[in-house]
Amino acid sequence: MSAEKTPIDGSSSANTLLQLHQLLTSCSKSISGGNFSQSQTSVSELIYFLDSVSDASISELEPGAKENAFKILSGIYEFLCSPSLNQENIDALSFELPKSASKFAGVSPQCLEISDNIIHRFIEKCSPRDMLPILCEALDSPNKTVQAATYVCPLISGLSDVFISLQRRHFEQIKVAVPVVVKVVKAISTESDYEDTELETLFERIVVNAHSIRTVCRKLEDGENEKLRALLGLYVLQILALVSVSRNYLHFALRLASILPYSGISGLGLITGYSVDTMSHIVIGEDEEDCLSFSSHVYLGASLSVVWAQKHDEFAQAAKFDFGAIKTELQNNRTKRWQAVGMLKHIFASIDLPWEFKRYTVDFLLYITSGDISNKLEHNDCSLYMTSLFSSLQALTMIIIYASDTVLRKNAFEALKRVLGDIPNSQRFDILKALIKNSDSSSMVAILLDLFRGEMHRERILRTSLQKNEALEADSKTCQSTLFWSTSILELVESVLRPDTGGPPILPDNSDAVLSALNLYRFVLMTEAAGKTNYTGLRSKNNLQKAYNEWLLPLRMLVGGIAAANKNDIDQHAVDTVCALNPIELVLYRCIELVEENLKHLA
Repeated sequence: MSAEKTPIDGSSSANTLLQLHQLLTSCSKSISGGNFSQSQTSVSELIYFLDSVSDASISELEPGAKENAFKILSGIYEFLCSPSLNQENIDALSFELPKSASKFAGVSPQCLEISDNIIHRFIEKCSPRDMLPILCEALDSPNKTVQAATYVCPLISGLSDVFISLQRRHFEQIKVAVPVVVKVVKAISTESDYEDTELETLFERIVVNAHSIRTVCRKLEDGENEKLRALLGLYVLQILALVSVSRNYLHFALRLASILPYSGISGLGLITGYSVDTMSHIVIGEDEEDCLSFSSHVYLGASLSVVWAQKHDEFAQAAKFDFGAIKTELQNNRTKRWQAVGMLKHIFASIDLPWEFKRYTVDFLLYITSGDISNKLEHNDCSLYMTSLFSSLQALTMIIIYASDTVLRKNAFEALKRVLGDIPNSQRFDILKALIKNSDSSSMVAILLDLFRGEMHRERILRTSLQKNEALEADSKTCQSTLFWSTSILELVESVLRPDTGGPPILPDNSDAVLSALNLYRFVLMTEAAGKTNYTGLRSKNNLQKAYNEWLLPLRMLVGGIAAANKNDIDQHAVDTVCALNPIELVLYRCIELVEENLKHLA
């Protein structure tokens, strides 16, 4: 049965130090005496006492609490450095004291220094292999009452010492620690409660930690060296992403950049994803669980490394990137350009990154898609990159919708058009259709439908041009079955005018999309009627009747009802509603007239 835990007597520093001395003496005696049960109780009481002191000093509930904390922590360090303290005592205390000592790190810079010394003392006296899981466990379980950014600093520095002190199985042991560090730093860096000085201290420790792995690499033979260098590369990319997310620290980014060449990483390999895939294969292999622990920020960091190089020449120099050559290669190589666009989705989709990074990324995308890219390597197969291209374009639409900067929105839209134009016709059709169907924004759907209409117009002009050239008659026949002029247009228009809910669209919320869908339907029907064609199937009797009865008439009833309800209302919302419905009503009636006219000709 455990003894009752000793409460703190805060009446004086002397009393608190006396309590500490009594607890340390009790621990030493019970551990040296081999009484396992009593030693566990003694250590538990010591940890409870220390945690109470650190909590009181951080919250400053009592006068002189910070000074008292420093004296207590110094007392612990002096005890650990005592020549009379045997190894058995140090081993027993090593399981709990590192975590408890780290909780004092946020009290003051002096306490942080003593916390570092305590953990360093344990690493000196204990097996590094034993200390690694102890420090990782302490990192993975920060107490809610402590300041996490400072709490983890002594532990991360301790891991740096452990890495260098390891005698064997370096890769396997460091591989266990790296995801733990990344997880903790990610949680801290995405919070906004920390001062710049706290985060700077944290990232300073992280950068030193990365350099300690580099130091270890230099001592290893080729096989394990390759694995550890790959692991270091993945680690640096994740930390670079976190540095970018938190405070955009250039000086830390430069120090991380200097490690990238040592890991065998090239700028082109990063922006195309090749270097990341290569390192991941070396480090992770086929282990899916490991893949989950490493993949979170690796690709974001890889993409950001090139953006950092674009923003700062010194980053490109530190990383040994030939940025001009990277951009030229991407301009001239369509496959690599698709790979790069796919990688950039990690930046576009990040909700934590400052908008500045997205602005530079859009500028980079505009550069690599500049010039007459549509005529280069026209026959490349895009199917392997469809998923990543779609994700990037979808993320770009979010920038167009939500960016407050007008120039950024404009450039993002231009980039969207260029990337779409760089995709072969068949895949471009599928991606545009998927973007429209997966967008929740009425305005974005309207923009994408207008782009779809533009593609149809371009194909019509091309078909007309080819049909006039007798020498290209065979190609003309092929062109007549172009993808955008197909029966899929029915499905696309119906997805807006008669959504999955089965009824007419919600108005005025979806006014932009509805107006664009009606304009697209009218454009196709008029063009098909004028050319006496029916590539899309819109002019068939069944489809005309379907559009008339299921899309247009229900929409006319809805628009008329909303307009009548708001006609005499002078409320601003009512006025806005009527204004939004006016152009819809105009185009809707023209569509109805056009359908009735086509049905009459078929009768």
